[in-house]
Parts: sequence; C-alpha cells; structure tokens
Amino acid sequence: MKIDKLTVGNQKFNSRLIVGTGKYKNMPECAKAIKLSGANIVTVAVRRVNISDKNKPLLMDYIDPKKITYLPNTAGCFTSEDALRTLRLAREIGGWKLVKLEVLGDKKNLFPDMIETLKSTEVLTKEGFRVMVYCNDDPLMAKRLEDAGAAAIMPLAAPIGSGLGILNKTNISIIRKQTKLPVIIDAGLGQASDAVVAMELGCDGVLVNTAIAKAKKPYSMALAFKHAVIAGRKSYLSGRIIKNLAGKPSSPTEGIIYIFYNIFFYIFFF
Repeated sequence: MKIDKLTVGNQKFNSRLIVGTGKYKNMPECAKAIKLSGANIVTVAVRRVNISDKNKPLLMDYIDPKKITYLPNTAGCFTSEDALRTLRLAREIGGWKLVKLEVLGDKKNLFPDMIETLKSTEVLTKEGFRVMVYCNDDPLMAKRLEDAGAAAIMPLAAPIGSGLGILNKTNISIIRKQTKLPVIIDAGLGQASDAVVAMELGCDGVLVNTAIAKAKKPYSMALAFKHAVIAGRKSYLSGRIIKNLAGKPSSPTEGIIYIFYNIFFYIFFF
C-alpha cells in the first residue's frame, strides 16, 4: 500500500504527527513517547533544550537526529530579532534549514505577534531557511505568510497549552481551501479526538506537545494521537456523506412487502 506522506518543502515524512520535546518528566520519557507516537519530526526549543553542551545531557543521546528530523523552533521569542538570532544559531550548531518560527506577542495567552512573525518570515526565506510558521487562524495573514515564502502554515487551534481543541473550524477550513502549502494545526489540542477533527478538516498534520507530555499516561496518549491522525486523514480522504436535516432510511424501502408476500405464499402453499 502506498504511504500517504506529508510533504514540507522538498522533504517527505511518513507520519503526519509532529511531537514536541518539552514538558516531559525527563528525557527518557520524552524519547519513549515520541517513539510510540511514530512521529518523524520533533520540535526542539533552541533556547530551552540542550543540543550543544556536551557537559550536560544532550537531546541527541535520547533521540537520534539521523532517524528523527529535528525541527528547531523559536519558543520563548517575543521579537523578530530574537527569533532570527535563535534560528541562525540553530543553523550554525546543526546545519538545520527546516525550522519552525514562533514569535509571541504576550506572555499570558501566548498568541503570535503576526507583525513580527511576517517580518521574520520574509528575512528567513531570503536567507535560505524553509520556514514553518506558527500563526493565528486569520486567513488573510495566512495568505501573506504564503506570499512571503513560508514552507508551511501552522495556525493555532487554541492558546498554547490550553487543551481547548479547535475553536474556529471555519477559519481553519478557509485557510486549508485557499493555500497550496501544508496546513499543520499547532497549539491548543487536548485529546486525540482533537487531532481527528483537524485531519477531517483537511489539515496536513498536527503538532502536539502538552497534550501528550502532561497526560496522566503519556505513552498511551502518544499512541492515541498516532492513531487519531491516521483515522482523521483516512476519513477526510474517504469523503464524508452530505449532511441532511431529515433522516434517511439505511435499508431498502421498495419491494419489501412484495418479497415477504412471496416467501409467505411459498411456505404455506407448496
């Protein structure tokens, strides 16, 4: 069977689930959860996760970058300058060009600052980065990011870490319909069924961190998200039935009495 792969830029991935590496109890737990999820891509907060100091535990010791694609991100950055500096550092450390851009606008709700985000996207694409952009669910801004050269649009479902699920399915659907880029839901998912909804809307993938890392059973939740993404994608590709306000019988409504009459007649008269 042909694998329905996620394509970002010139790279293809078997899994449509991206998993974050933060908020776990420890690195072994993180590594096992990611393995169970089947994810091919993991996000790495360059400012928070150790990827260069060999005197401390390295993420590479637990998650092999030769087997799993690292996606450096700018979590914790509140200005374009900080974000640019962070991703340039990531390129120097690991040669990474596929990156996730995240420029926050406030510390309480963690919504993206779209002015700073757009500015950063324009600079990074000119420098040769393939930028997957965390953004709000505004279709107009998503179009501007696409025009600026983004490699993927990553609209939030809800505030980061909130677990509220997709709050604006209409806008997500509009973004999916208008862009040729991959659309990957990022932030706010709380349970596996949220991933199903995202995939059934036609999104190309989902990014999950808190919902797995902070679940009562992270390993079970990692497996749940793995299967949810697959189920949602298959459902979307299968084509749902048309919604109707009135009911429609699922069994035949013609010829039933005639058939039973013939059976009755045959039993009692032959």
